[in-house]
Amino acid sequence: MNSLLESNMFSFTTLAICFCLAVGCLFVYWTVILPRYNPLRTIPGPPLHGIYNVAHMSMVTNPALSPRAHAQFVQEFGRNVHIRGPFPWDDRLLTLDPLAISHVLKNTSIYQKPWQTRAMISTMIGTGILFAEGDAHKRFRKLGTAAFTPQHIHVSKAVIFQKALNVRRRWLSLLKGGQEERRLDVCDWICRATFDVIGKTGFDYEFNAVDGSEDELYLAYNRMFEVGVTQHSVNLWGALILQFPFLSYIYTDERIRTIAACRATIERVAGGLLREKKRLIVDSTKENKLFHGKDLLTLMLQSNLSPDIPPAQRHSDEEILNNISTYLFAGTDTTGMGLTWTLLLLAMYPDVQTRLRNELLSICPSISLETLSAEDIQSLFDNSIANLQYLDNVIKESLRLIPPIHSTIRCATQVDIIPTSSPMKFNDGGRIIESRKDIKVLKGTAIHIPIEGLNLDKEYWGHDAWNFNPDRWDDLPETVTSLPSPYAGILSFSAGPRFCLGQKFAIAEMKIVLFILVSHFVFRTTGEKLNKSNVVLTKPYLSDMSEGAQLPLFVSVYDNKS
Repeated sequence: MNSLLESNMFSFTTLAICFCLAVGCLFVYWTVILPRYNPLRTIPGPPLHGIYNVAHMSMVTNPALSPRAHAQFVQEFGRNVHIRGPFPWDDRLLTLDPLAISHVLKNTSIYQKPWQTRAMISTMIGTGILFAEGDAHKRFRKLGTAAFTPQHIHVSKAVIFQKALNVRRRWLSLLKGGQEERRLDVCDWICRATFDVIGKTGFDYEFNAVDGSEDELYLAYNRMFEVGVTQHSVNLWGALILQFPFLSYIYTDERIRTIAACRATIERVAGGLLREKKRLIVDSTKENKLFHGKDLLTLMLQSNLSPDIPPAQRHSDEEILNNISTYLFAGTDTTGMGLTWTLLLLAMYPDVQTRLRNELLSICPSISLETLSAEDIQSLFDNSIANLQYLDNVIKESLRLIPPIHSTIRCATQVDIIPTSSPMKFNDGGRIIESRKDIKVLKGTAIHIPIEGLNLDKEYWGHDAWNFNPDRWDDLPETVTSLPSPYAGILSFSAGPRFCLGQKFAIAEMKIVLFILVSHFVFRTTGEKLNKSNVVLTKPYLSDMSEGAQLPLFVSVYDNKS
């Protein structure tokens, strides 16, 4: 009996030792052997600091440091730079080269979003169009294209208009009809408004967020995004979980538990809405009637149930719900942050604010905005608001200067050669040389694309690239034409096949909200110190990030008699 026990103990000990040796060998291979043969090691870049390196990521992802870091990199190392992620095996290519960026964003089958990022976001919104890859992304994009039609955007203008008027009504009540100035958190108000817009246009649901609703679906979405994204800080444990997701099962923190609870609420309530809408569409079809829903969910379901689509190629209810959650996440925060930063810039530059307000007032109807019909609103936008040159300039300049998405990463799924616009600099035994115009990257290599960096690049935008100057759009430098983005040369909506499907919707929403708010209110800075932090999106904070994103401004009613 004892000999059998000793034999079992010996076997267990042997297995444990073999396992530890295997893990140790794998660690040495990852951290010592593999990096030595990475071609990126021959590209110059900033010095490394320790085994667990966070300095490089802080330099290129912290909005307080990144503009100067990007400019310094270009000056010292060229437009393609070797940086390293937190761990020794995480060699990355940071590129500010338009040709290289275009190649990476265009070849979506080779360069995909990192699985770590997809895993983190999918725990909240599932795998929708934003983080799907390959054939799944093509299927989702086809479904989204069928929903984001010009007709859908056209009818959505009235919804956006009414939600913006709702913000105006609430602000007027807080300002006692114009008798005082108040400090308002415009970030919170704007994000509530964009929630209401996407709720109604996305799946015909009234969140009533601007009115302070206690709706459980709104609270679940809002809480999940706040805890999962806004308040999420990546420390060593967080970085380890991103690399090794199974660790989250060893220690489940409050963030993971909160996200799970919110997801359960969303699946119950939103899933019920989806099933009910699907039933109405099917019943209408059986009765040879057309279901007239105009929201994204209805359009997706109608497209998905079309007899032209084989049953095997149709999307499941879960996939459609994931895509609606994705549009809610993307449409709320990205547009909300774009508007929030625009209001801050207008408060910082009162001359620009006054000039914009005068342009907006020039096309204001003589009758009350509340009395306009949906057709009147659509006509006002198409014939007047959409054609305002300075409004267009202000929005483009705001999105260029403070893009809601600070940067993005792609990961090579195979060995590839990236072309460069000028000869590359290589480190040949400590000696920097220039040679061929391409870079070899190995499978698994991360490519860091600094959206903000290219948007602020003085070589393309001129010596005042870091300044807020809406007039630049009336006379752009010729160098801007070489930039890869199809939207005004800025990368704020990405580029290539994954260019933002909702770009036209977002611009229409920004124009309508600014038309209503800037024509009725005056914005002034409070003097409080604001910090920009990159937590998936670039968001404003005061001293304590745990309090969530905030952007306080003094707001008063515009007196057109003064």
